[in-house]
Amino acid sequence: MIMRPMTRPALPALALLALCAGADAAPAAAQDVDIAEGAADAAQGVSASSTRSTFSPEDFIRFAPRSALDMARQVPGFAIRSGDGARGLGQADTNVLINGRRISGKSNGPVEALRRISAEDVVRLELVDGASLDIGGLTGQVLNVVTASSGQVTGQFRYAPEFRSFGTPARLLNGSVTVAGGGAKSEWTLALRNEANRRGNEGLEQVFDGTDTLVALRDEASNFNTDRVGLSGSFTRTADNANVLNLTGQTQGYFFREREVSRQFAPGASIDRVRELRRTEDEFNIELGADYQFALGPGKLKLIAFHRYEDSPFTNAVVTNFTSGAAPQGSLFVQDADEGETILRSEYTFPGAGGNIVAAVEGVRNFLEINSALAARDAAGVLQPVELPGASDRVDEDRVDAGLTYSRALATNLQLQVSAGGEYSQLSQSGPTGLTRTFWRPKGFAALDWKASQTLNIAGRVERVVGQLDFFDFIASVDLDQDREDVSNANLVPEQSWVYEVEASWRLGSLGNLNLRGFVEDISDIVDQIPIEGGGQAPGNIPSARFVGIEGNATVLSDRLGWKGTRVDVGFAFSASEVRDPLLGTLREVSGNDLIDLNLTLRHDVPGSAWAFGSDGEWQKNARSTRLDEVSLNQPSFAFLSAYVENKDVAGMTLRARVGNLLRQRDRFERTVFTDRAAGIAAFTERRDRQFGTIFSFDVEGSF
Repeated sequence: MIMRPMTRPALPALALLALCAGADAAPAAAQDVDIAEGAADAAQGVSASSTRSTFSPEDFIRFAPRSALDMARQVPGFAIRSGDGARGLGQADTNVLINGRRISGKSNGPVEALRRISAEDVVRLELVDGASLDIGGLTGQVLNVVTASSGQVTGQFRYAPEFRSFGTPARLLNGSVTVAGGGAKSEWTLALRNEANRRGNEGLEQVFDGTDTLVALRDEASNFNTDRVGLSGSFTRTADNANVLNLTGQTQGYFFREREVSRQFAPGASIDRVRELRRTEDEFNIELGADYQFALGPGKLKLIAFHRYEDSPFTNAVVTNFTSGAAPQGSLFVQDADEGETILRSEYTFPGAGGNIVAAVEGVRNFLEINSALAARDAAGVLQPVELPGASDRVDEDRVDAGLTYSRALATNLQLQVSAGGEYSQLSQSGPTGLTRTFWRPKGFAALDWKASQTLNIAGRVERVVGQLDFFDFIASVDLDQDREDVSNANLVPEQSWVYEVEASWRLGSLGNLNLRGFVEDISDIVDQIPIEGGGQAPGNIPSARFVGIEGNATVLSDRLGWKGTRVDVGFAFSASEVRDPLLGTLREVSGNDLIDLNLTLRHDVPGSAWAFGSDGEWQKNARSTRLDEVSLNQPSFAFLSAYVENKDVAGMTLRARVGNLLRQRDRFERTVFTDRAAGIAAFTERRDRQFGTIFSFDVEGSF
């Protein structure tokens, strides 16, 4: 396929790379690891030769960190990938290790694990070469967090209320408490946390007919209230014979409430109807993971078990009341979804062929069971059941995959890792239109990690990937707010793709770090909206698509420039995609693709004091989303900007005050619904422009 060139967006990043190439990489707080530390590194599963740079807890004192996550987020030029959407565990793409080991979790993955580790228990943080590790799937920069329990019970807490200038209730119950302890052979963590959010917006929506004539106005206000209350923990035990046991667990409740009130009227007229939308979800989920590693023959065997279960009752109701006194109109959609994933995996690592070999076998069982019902009000305003074929159904997948991964040093500065394998899966859907199908999919990768100089690492990777299906796409559903309906589609198949990527990581000593990644992804059977035989539309497979892009993270430190205490972090991502529209036959962007994502963080720690201040900004550009009868765009106005001031020692605590949305960003959404999109005949267009005000938040963080 012909791609839009990415050279112009990449120029600023490449220019910065060229500029940094001339910088003298003087010693900084982050130094290359001494060879003398090799024995300690090997005990943690990471060799000294694979370590790019190391950071001690003292390097982060200026940020007053309370947890390992606080430290990891301040590693120059590094961004955490959570990997919670990966297919199984073998294809997980997280780039964080703890003591040289991958975390056996998904939603309870690296971010949660790091959040629970007290800063007092962190020995050091290492940026290592992913291809040099005996862990399949890791390439480029990988962060290894080395910990050791202090032998005492330590803890941390955070409380973060938030207030908005109008239209939204205060967020008063956002916070967490974490405790950790252990001894010479064991470590444990426990955390109780509520991720609460109170959001809202209000503004005018305009409705135009097919001739672009204004026909209706809607004065609308929305509120979105969420609480995600969870208890999570971990336990690690290292026996005298070096066998290692890891246990992780999380249970969580997610409570969501949405209410939108729309007062509607014709131009120049008074309000003649009020439409109210309500959505609710009361989700319960649990996640458990365990792995045990022990010596066996010439190598080590690691056994992994993982289980996740989620129950999600959901309601969506719309009712319109008329000022004339006519009977109310509207609909009610209710759904109860149960889904689960169970994984058993074994990994045997042993020396061979001048390097290390990992033989892995993984078995997975996934399921989704949904019971749904739709009702609509009749002429008298009474709810009556409406048939919705395929809305109550069950999807199951049983999968086995196996592979061999081989890694070795080709030279003192060149690491190779290759993997080959495949998977066999059976996918079935119950119901009158259900099918049972089997698939064989090869997969694997080849990766090189080259230490081009003491400051520059370049990693390349080619991979064959099998994608993870969203089982909700198989089952019929409705969106009452936007008046959309997807029918059932039992013919979905997993995406497959070839991914080509190159990553360059430049350590600039006291000046900072720069990390760039360019990628191309060729996808077969990409999932997008397609027409369904027999009528209607639903997510389905389009033969091919392509993504191309560049992304990176840069950190610039001011101390070497003669100005003490300032740090600037820049993150950027540019991408383009192409897929052939199944209705028009023309090339377009993949629905909803993130075209541009820029973020900038500025922080200044006042030398000789506990005060710091800074600012955060973000701007993004999105591609349009396309259905057979609709084209829509969710694109906020220019940028979101916030500023903060903090004191890192108020009775031993950190207090931070933040003001958000300084540029008065607005939520904007528009869509055109067609009677015939192929002929370009529009039924109507909606344009929404809502404000959400100024955001005031406060953080109180401490340790005990």
